This record gives sequence, C-alpha cells and structure tokens, in this order.
Amino acid sequence: MLENVTGIVVSEHNYGEKSKIINLLTREKGIIGLMVKGARSLKSPLRSVTSKITYGTFNIVYKKDKLSKLNEVSVIDNFSNIKKDIILISYASYLVDLAYQVMKHKNDKLVFDNLILSLKKINSGLNPNVISNILELKYLDNLGVLPVLDSCVECGNKDNIVTLSSSRGGYLCKDCVLNEPIMSNKAIKLIRMYYYVDISKIDKIDIAPEVIHEINDFLSDYYDRYTGLYLKTKSFLVNLKNM
Repeated sequence: MLENVTGIVVSEHNYGEKSKIINLLTREKGIIGLMVKGARSLKSPLRSVTSKITYGTFNIVYKKDKLSKLNEVSVIDNFSNIKKDIILISYASYLVDLAYQVMKHKNDKLVFDNLILSLKKINSGLNPNVISNILELKYLDNLGVLPVLDSCVECGNKDNIVTLSSSRGGYLCKDCVLNEPIMSNKAIKLIRMYYYVDISKIDKIDIAPEVIHEINDFLSDYYDRYTGLYLKTKSFLVNLKNM
C-alpha cells in the first residue's frame, strides 16, 4: 500500500553494497523499518535525505509488521542550525534515540509531536539542556514512571515541600524529609513547570546555570533508577559536555 507518513530518521544501517535500512519514527504509524535501495550510491536522490535526524514526509510502500520500502522524501525541516554544532547534534541524536525507545514502550502521537517541537526549539537557539530536560520529564509519563510532583510522595501534603528525591520518587515535605539533599526552591518549582509546559509556547529561557544543573542531575539519576534506558548517545553527550 502506497502511503505518505510524517517521520524522522532514527537510525541507518548498511545493506548490501549500495542500499541501507533505516528506522523511521512516524506520527501516523509509530516505528517503521524501511528498505532504501541504492541509497548509498553517490547519484541516489535518497542519499542525503535518509540520514539520522532527517525530518520530512516519506512516501513509502507500507507493509504492516514487515520491512517497508521507501520511494521518496520531501524534507520538512533540515534543522540546519543543529547540524552546524557538534553539541547540538549530540543533543538531537540523544533525543531522537530516547523518543524511539519511548515509542517502543508506548505508541503515542505526542511522543513524536513533542520530539519535533523540542528539536525545533533547539534549532531556534533555545538552551538545549533545558529543552532536553523538559522532554525527558514528559517522556517519564509515557514510560509510566513519572515522579510525584503535585504533593509529598510520602504523606500527600501539598505545602512545605522542601526537596525532590529520586530515590523516594518525588516531592518531600519538611516532615518527611530524612537525609536527602535539599534542592533549591527554584528547581523544585521549575521541574513541575517543565512537566506542564506546552513546548510550542516556549520562546525564551532565563534560568540560572546552577538551577539547570540541579534539575539535570535529578533527571539523570531518576532515569538511571527507573527506566532501564542506557543510551550510547546520552553517554557520548555527557562525555562531550565534560570535555
């Protein structure tokens, strides 16, 4: 069946001498594997539009639960600013890989939509660390392990929240905190906002570096504890930022 799908290339693998197989994350059908014949040939029109992070409309011969075939691609956004910067490329690669894993867990159009919105915001110049953390937090809901961010995880108290604990799974009030590190009040409030914010509405980010660092550290630890996702692109990004 000949169909058009809106998608982004997640990965590519060589096949034979001149072809390749790509994994495509799509809004309409979730994850699709595509055979792209001759794509590695220098003369192929598909060579430049089947690399990772290519976002466009893909005309395919669709075969449910089988390897489909790619005919042509109309690029929607090439994320030109991202592709000029190794740090931004690393963020984008990680977010695409993360979205792929989340979509495997739960096929939801919002997984795709929030990914594309995040990449557009990063491409427009917004802080990639903050945008990535916002997307990470939203994806925790899709993965079924969202921390408790509306009240104390232990007693349900909505007042006097003093910290956020990854080991205990959410907010802690002053009566329930034990020896957990105390987060800044700004980080406590912002992380809840991260979950509820509409990514499409973000046009400016003004957050102190130390607060960004607090939230990023929490989410990294939380992902390690509860998701079972260990992505090479995340490790590469962390190492690159620490250089």
